[in-house]
Formats: sequence, structure tokens, C-alpha cells
Amino acid sequence: MSGQRGQALARSPADRSVAGGVLPCGVYLDYHVVFTLPAPISAIAYYNKTVIYGLLFEVAAETLRSIAADPKHLGAQIGATLVLHTWGSALTHHPHVHGIVPGGGLSLDGERWVSCKPGFFLSVRVLSRLFRRRFLEELSKAYTAGQLQFFGEYAPLSDATAFANWLSPLRKCEWVVYAKRPFDGPKAVLAYLSRYTHRVAIANSRLIALDERGVTFRWKDYRAKGRTRHKTMTLSPDEFIRRFLLHVLPSRFHRIRHYGLLSNAGRRDHLARVRELLKVAPVDAEPKDAIAEPSDKAAQPTFICPDCGAAMIIVEILPRKPLIRAPPPPGGTP
Repeated sequence: MSGQRGQALARSPADRSVAGGVLPCGVYLDYHVVFTLPAPISAIAYYNKTVIYGLLFEVAAETLRSIAADPKHLGAQIGATLVLHTWGSALTHHPHVHGIVPGGGLSLDGERWVSCKPGFFLSVRVLSRLFRRRFLEELSKAYTAGQLQFFGEYAPLSDATAFANWLSPLRKCEWVVYAKRPFDGPKAVLAYLSRYTHRVAIANSRLIALDERGVTFRWKDYRAKGRTRHKTMTLSPDEFIRRFLLHVLPSRFHRIRHYGLLSNAGRRDHLARVRELLKVAPVDAEPKDAIAEPSDKAAQPTFICPDCGAAMIIVEILPRKPLIRAPPPPGGTP
């Protein structure tokens, strides 16, 4: 793009695809569900990011859809958008996924919309148990297939017996899955995602100082309560950089993924069916008598995302700075 007359600042439609997958306001509330890996698995995840982060996505989505489809719970096909976070407030390695889930779904026969109970989506205890069992099953399969690597203090886990003994206590401990209060409509969902989906580890607003002591930043201690939660931390430059680099993802790894009714393959048809059942017009629908006004804007050039191959949306064009000509040589012609 640098070869064009102006430089385009573009973003892929995948970055804003959630906006197209939001159901009409007033139909339901979006629930916020979080799946977290226990510390021992987080430790080996750093050396096996593609495998373990991928399992975190797939098993969390499978857990949500399986429990929701069970007639004992919701009995519906649901959709979910999952966003990967790998950091805690102090930049430590803390892999977890945030799930944005509609408070209902299509009935299993696709003939009606099934809403969850007011203020309650699914039992987090049931979600936690299934998530733990399925994740450990898939992790064991990945180990057997030779997809995991171990280094340093975890090198002994290359032995199958040692790995089995290491897994044993993880089958009994509690895995943290919890649901936060539902979002207050689609705008709140998009506001949340816009704050967190494209930030890596720390926002500039949390940085306080860089001086002879190191890098000082604000962080929140979730184990404390009240005002004492908000603290400052100073790290040496090398430790700050080390913690920041913990959260660099593998090349082409997608940290925002959509499942079920919101999956890219069938989202348009699924949402059209939901709106049909609820007798609600699409969000971007215009009145039939609306008169289209001619646009003065010139046709925008098309750019292709190098990662996903989709057309990119131009959000701004920066004009190229004018060239500065050197002064003419003495006695010469300009």
C-alpha cells in the first residue's frame, strides 16, 4: 500500500464481524462467560501456544454448545464469540478466553427461539466439569500424537509416566469457569470488544514512568478489595520486555473466533432465521420508500488482508508528505 499516492489505514471485516452478528436490542442479553486454564497447564502453554491455545478455544466452544443443547439445561443451538487473553493485570502469563454468548438460541428443530432464564444462562459448575474433562482428554491426545514440547523444569514430562502423574491432580482440582453479569444490549457488547480485542497485554494509559528505576505501570490486584486493588508496579526494563513478549501469539493465530450460530460459515442464514422467528427486521434494514441519494464519494480502492484474504475496509487515507527539494547548486540552474 505504500506505493499508492496515499497510505490507507485499513482493518479486516473480521475485526468488526461481531457487529454484523448482533441480534436486535431488546431480544436478549448477551452473557459474558470466562474459561481459565489452571496454572500448571498455563506453564507448559508458553512452549506449546498453538496447540494449547487452540484447545482452549475449541473445548470452551464445545462445552458451551454441548451443555446448551442438552434439554436439561437450555435445549437450543447457540452462538458464541470467543476472545483469547493471555495476560493478567501484572503482565503475567494467564491464558483464558472470554465468551460473548446470546442468552438463548434456536430450538434443536430450528422452529423457535429458546430464551434462557432471566439473569441465568448455564450452570458454571456443569460447564467447569465438562470443560475440565474434555480439555484433559484432548491434551492427552495431543501428547500421544507428539504435538507437545517440554523444556527446562518441565523436560521430565517427556516421559509418559511422568506426564500421567502430572495430569492426575489436574483431574481433581477446580477449574475456573464463571459467568459475569449480562451485557446491557448490543452496544455494550461492542463497546467491551472494542476495548479488549485489539490490545496486547497493557494499554498506554497504564504506563506511568520510564526512568533509572525501570518501567512503572498501574495494575489491579484482584485478590484485594476496595481501593487497595489499584496499585503500581516497577519492573526492570528487561523483565518488563520479557513479560510483554510472553503474550506474542504464533504467526497467523486468530484470537477472535466465532462458533455455532455466529460461525462465519452460516452466520447470515442463522441470524436471518432468528430474525424471522422473532419477527424483527435486520439492524441495517432501510424503509422500503427510502430514496437512495447519489454518492459524491469516489470508488474506494480494494485492498486484501494478507492474513485471511478478505477485502479490507479503509478507515482513513493519509496523504503523502510533499518531497523537500534540495537548494540549487551555486551558479547552477534549479
